[in-house]
Amino acid sequence: QLQLVESGGGLVQPGGSLRLSCAPSGFTLDDYSIGWFRQAPGKEREGVSCISSSGGSTNYADSVKGRFTISRDPAKNMVYLQMNSLKPEDTAVYYCAADTHMGRKWALGRFGLNDYAYWGQGTQVTVSS
Repeated sequence: QLQLVESGGGLVQPGGSLRLSCAPSGFTLDDYSIGWFRQAPGKEREGVSCISSSGGSTNYADSVKGRFTISRDPAKNMVYLQMNSLKPEDTAVYYCAADTHMGRKWALGRFGLNDYAYWGQGTQVTVSS
């Protein structure tokens, strides 16, 4: 079964950092754009950041610009989300997704489960003192 696996979540104090990882199971990420999404309790899923298949194009939600950095390592078949200066409002379950047509859908604000081909199960990030 083709799927993604996220890791790296946890509990961190405000101002701290975490690095999330997204690894594929059963396929390579070379041809896919990858996005990170998050969903807090009682809120809709939102797009956090995405990166093109080549790594040459990235997008960030306004709320994380300057604090989060998305990157990909083709040699390791991995995508990362470095999160710095974390705030309590960053608390959510973080998901990664893969799709060959992510850029257009992202621009339209489409962040639902049916919008992208592959999803992970999510990793919890809690920012609290």
